[in-house]
Amino acid sequence: MDSQPNSPEARDKKFHMHAYTNARRHQEVGPLIIEKGDGIYVEDISGKRYIEAMAGLWSVGVGFSEKRLVDAATRQMSKLPYYHSFTHKGHSPLIDLAEKLVTMAPVPMSKAFFTNSGSEANDTAMKMIWFRSNALGQPERKKIISRKRAYHGVTIASASLTGLPNNHLSFDLPIANVLHTSSPHHWREAQPGETEQQFSTRLADDLEKLILAEGPETIAAMFGEPVMGAGGVVVPPAGYWEKIQAVLRKYDILLVADEVICGFGRTGNMFGSETYAMTPDIMVMSKQISSSYLPISALMINDKVFEPIADESNRIGTFGHGFTAGGHPVAAAVALENLKIIEERNLVANAREVGAHMQKRLAKLASHDLVGEVRGVALIGAMELVTDKATKAPWGSVGALGGLVNGILQQNGIISRNMGDALAFCPPLIINDKQVDEIFDAVEKSLDEAAKQVMA
Repeated sequence: MDSQPNSPEARDKKFHMHAYTNARRHQEVGPLIIEKGDGIYVEDISGKRYIEAMAGLWSVGVGFSEKRLVDAATRQMSKLPYYHSFTHKGHSPLIDLAEKLVTMAPVPMSKAFFTNSGSEANDTAMKMIWFRSNALGQPERKKIISRKRAYHGVTIASASLTGLPNNHLSFDLPIANVLHTSSPHHWREAQPGETEQQFSTRLADDLEKLILAEGPETIAAMFGEPVMGAGGVVVPPAGYWEKIQAVLRKYDILLVADEVICGFGRTGNMFGSETYAMTPDIMVMSKQISSSYLPISALMINDKVFEPIADESNRIGTFGHGFTAGGHPVAAAVALENLKIIEERNLVANAREVGAHMQKRLAKLASHDLVGEVRGVALIGAMELVTDKATKAPWGSVGALGGLVNGILQQNGIISRNMGDALAFCPPLIINDKQVDEIFDAVEKSLDEAAKQVMA
């Protein structure tokens, strides 16, 4: 089919530049074109069916082709297809969604602000933090701390927060005033014999040393995902967030919880902040807020953040920030209906219960010759692939083994994603135990097939 000049594959290679893709390699191999979706399944242009074990991009919580979301979009499109929230304007879906988010927040929040993507929301959070520092008469307090292996987006500001080399290389990033502290990956980063609690203590000490070296009066905030997603599903070690938050409180530094992946049930609670006893000043959310049926994101801020910003906007005459489609009425209506479905169908509990089964299946893979570590919580997990368990050595270059196994797994009907040699799993929240077994039976088969090539 690809040899035909007008085939979808040929036209894609000719006209479409893909995100997170080797552009030259894509001209050779072409795309996997997905045409349909239903529940946890998607179907490609040839009719082959796959389990979408990554929920798209960590995001399709209620599954594909949920009629209630289609109907919500249709109703709103017919009533008010577009409006904005600039200059004292508003509309009912956005007011309802703002109220819903603020009232369901796990810690006291004051206001919700709407954007279109997680990247835009994190970018907005940075601007708000800087605006607030100026409002407080602290213009020197502008530095933001993130972490190595963090993922916070791809705008110039949010990509700077991201702690992954390929998001910085050749982009001239990170920008000034963005700092990165240690990654909380115990298996990879701990010293010999260091317990999780000891490792967490050392990381909190690293953070405090960084703050003191830079000057506490220059540090405005720290961003953190409750569980790191695109950095390889790094679950915080025991005591980590407790110790990190103690350091932040000591120096009056804001905490921003990036809930873009963890929010709305993924970790077995409505928010990852609940799972890890985080008390953020700002919460950033996207993806599962609408199951990604339409682009929408939001950040919630508490009074400690809002009040100085409100005062400064009064002094200047405006808060000069916003997006044309931020809080789009159709996207807001879909998000509201999506949150209703999550609550009515008890999908947070399902994530917790079925997630326990997924973690058991994942744990069984730890003994496989190609698996160095398994990790996860509820319905998010990963396995780290190695060829030598003792040295944790990769197979050739980092990512080669992950790419091999991911490719075999796709051939076996499961769509996953490898971040380097970490193969991730983040299925829709609607998944059941039997479907989890179908995924991990295929994973076991794929690992065995890969081992025949790697260990030959």
